[in-house]
Amino acid sequence: MLALALGGFGIGLTEFVIAGLLPQVSHGLNVSTAAAGWLISGYALTVAVGATAVTAATASLPQKPVLVGLLALFVAGNLLSAIAPDYGVMLLGRVVAALCHGSFFGIGSLVARRLVPPERASRAVALMFAGLTVANVLGVPFGALVGERWGWRATFWAITAIGAVALVAIAALIPAWAGAKGGRADLRSQLRAFRSTQVWLTLTATALGYGGMFGAFSYIAYTFTRVTGFSTTDVAWLLVVYGTGLVVGNIAGGRGADHNRDATLLLSLTGLALTLVTFGLLANSRPASVILVFLLGVFGFATVPGMITRVTDAAGGVPLAASANVSASNVGNAVGAWLGGVVISAGWGYTGPLFVGAGIVGVGLGVMGWAARGAVDAGSGVERAGGVVGARRP
Repeated sequence: MLALALGGFGIGLTEFVIAGLLPQVSHGLNVSTAAAGWLISGYALTVAVGATAVTAATASLPQKPVLVGLLALFVAGNLLSAIAPDYGVMLLGRVVAALCHGSFFGIGSLVARRLVPPERASRAVALMFAGLTVANVLGVPFGALVGERWGWRATFWAITAIGAVALVAIAALIPAWAGAKGGRADLRSQLRAFRSTQVWLTLTATALGYGGMFGAFSYIAYTFTRVTGFSTTDVAWLLVVYGTGLVVGNIAGGRGADHNRDATLLLSLTGLALTLVTFGLLANSRPASVILVFLLGVFGFATVPGMITRVTDAAGGVPLAASANVSASNVGNAVGAWLGGVVISAGWGYTGPLFVGAGIVGVGLGVMGWAARGAVDAGSGVERAGGVVGARRP
C-alpha cells in the first residue's frame, strides 16, 4: 500500500509542481507565459484522454507489470522534462508523464482493494490516493524551493528519482496475486460494463463534483487577493491549508464510504455545495476564508474513495471503469474552470466561480441521489461498501 502511495505522491508532484515553476520555465525556455501554461493544460488533457486509452490498451495484461510499466513511462517523461533543450521537448515530456496518470490510479485502486478485506476497500483506495493529496500540499512549495535554489530542472530530476524509487518498490512489494489480470480482461467485455446506468450516473456525479470544486479553486488566488484582501505572499500558505483539507477529506471519505458509501457521498456533496455558497457570501472575511478553503478541500476530496469503489463495483470490477472515473474528474475540472472564467468575464467578480461551482455541485448531488435511489430500488448492491472486487486472497 505504501509503495502505491509513493507512486501516487510522485505523480501528484509532477501534476502540481509546475504551477510554482511557470515563471522560471517560461524564462528558461524563452516562451510566453501563455505557452508555458500549456504545460499544465496539456498535462490535464492527456490525463483525460490517456486514462481510458492506456487502460484499454493494457486490459489483457497482468496488472502488476502494467503498473511497473506505467511508472517507467512516468520516469521517462520527467527525465525528458529535466533535460529538455527547448519547449517542444518539455511539452513532450509532460505528455509522456501524463499518459501514466489516470491508468496508474485506476488500475492501482483495484490492486489496492485486493490487498485488504472487502470492508476496508474504500480505505485502501484512500491510502493509495494519500500520496496524491500530500503532493498537493507539498507540490507548489517543494517546486518553488528546489527551483529557486537549484533551478527548475532540479525539481524534475528530483521527481524522476522519486518515480524510480516507487517503480522499484512496487516491483518488489506488490504480491503477484494482487496484480494478476482481472477476470474480464478483453476490451469488448470491459466496454459492456458501460451499459450499466449506475456506471454513467457515478461518472457524471464525479465530473460534476470535481467540476464544481475545481471551477471555484482555479480562481481562488484571485478571490483571496482581490476580494478577501490577502497579499500574494499569503496565497502559498492558504493553498497548504486547502491541501491539508484534501488529506483530511481523503481519509474521512475512505472510512465513511466503508461504513455507508452512498450516504457518505451524498453528505460530502451537500457539504461541498454549502461550503461554496458560504464562501461566496463570506469571502470578505479573512478568518472565514481560511476555514472555508480548508472545508473546500475536506468535502471536495471526501468523495474520491467512494466514487472510485462505486464505479468499479457497478462495472463489475473492470479496470477501464476506474480509469474512466479519473477521466471524468479531469473533464469536470476543465469544464468547471471554463465556466468560472465565463462568469468572471461576464462581470460576476471573483466570487462568481464559487456560486457557479455550488450550482454545478448541486446538480451532481441530484445525480448522486438518483444513483443511490436506483441502486437501492434495483437491489444492485452498488450502495454497499464491500462491492464485488474487494476480496482479499488468503
